[in-house]
Amino acid sequence: MDAYKKNFNALSGDAAYNLADVIKTPPQFGALTPRWTTKFLEFKGLKSGVYRVNKVVEGETPLDILCGQEDKSKTIPQGFIQYETKPREYRLNSVSTIINIDTRVADVYGTPFDQAAEQLALAMESLRERQESLIINGSEYGLLKNAANNRRFSPANGVPTPDDMDELISKVWKEPSFFLAHPRAIAALGRECTKRGVPPVTAKIGGGTFIFWRGIPIVPTDKLLVDGQRNPKSKSGKTNILLVRTGESKRGVIGLYQAGLSDERSRGLTVRFRGVDDEGIASYLLALYCSAAILADDAVAVMENVEVGKYYDS
Repeated sequence: MDAYKKNFNALSGDAAYNLADVIKTPPQFGALTPRWTTKFLEFKGLKSGVYRVNKVVEGETPLDILCGQEDKSKTIPQGFIQYETKPREYRLNSVSTIINIDTRVADVYGTPFDQAAEQLALAMESLRERQESLIINGSEYGLLKNAANNRRFSPANGVPTPDDMDELISKVWKEPSFFLAHPRAIAALGRECTKRGVPPVTAKIGGGTFIFWRGIPIVPTDKLLVDGQRNPKSKSGKTNILLVRTGESKRGVIGLYQAGLSDERSRGLTVRFRGVDDEGIASYLLALYCSAAILADDAVAVMENVEVGKYYDS
């Protein structure tokens, strides 16, 4: 009874809440990720939307040469370097969406956050997520589907071991830049390394903390799916681990985008206002122009069918 009287004679929390100044956050979109893949890749801007990769038809000894200390009477060998007659061309893909905003809602509920700006910001983040997914999984230029057959293998025992990681390095041994793996695959590798007494080191690079193997960062991404899922429910499952060399000068993998676009908000991404219709709905067109190119077969290697669900008793 005393507690009832006390509450009855005082302002209730529910009533006081109506006068409180509530601190709010911008919209929180749980599907967004750091997108380290596009941050680690080197990008090149295009003017015409087409990138042609001219390759040399290579052999074991592309040219015969005469060393300076050899017999001077010998004739200097003649020859040339043969180019591919039908080089591959990469054309930019467009990833687009339209955002509609009720201007009346934006006007009335425009404080403290601009409704149009928040909608566009989330839409742009979504396009960037799609870009990373296409760079990894896209059928036309994705790294998984376009890696050379002789750069693919499966781990000997299903799980990713230090030996398997070294095998990946042997396939991209010319200045490898970074590994790509699902967080579950990174955890599985960590367990295997710990079991063998060689836990990988960690270090900070580019604003994040990463596990390193042989001095090469292992970059996490949920776009390397586990059993076809970004967030698998089962403890078991199979995925892939990539090793990538990036950079045009290194004959590696490079991301591509259209340079010099009007209404550009960020690299290769435009936002164009389409007008307001008779019902007061404002419309915006968002378009992202992107692709990726593998300049040499030894720029990407794939460890396939990697099991992530093996655990050990402590």
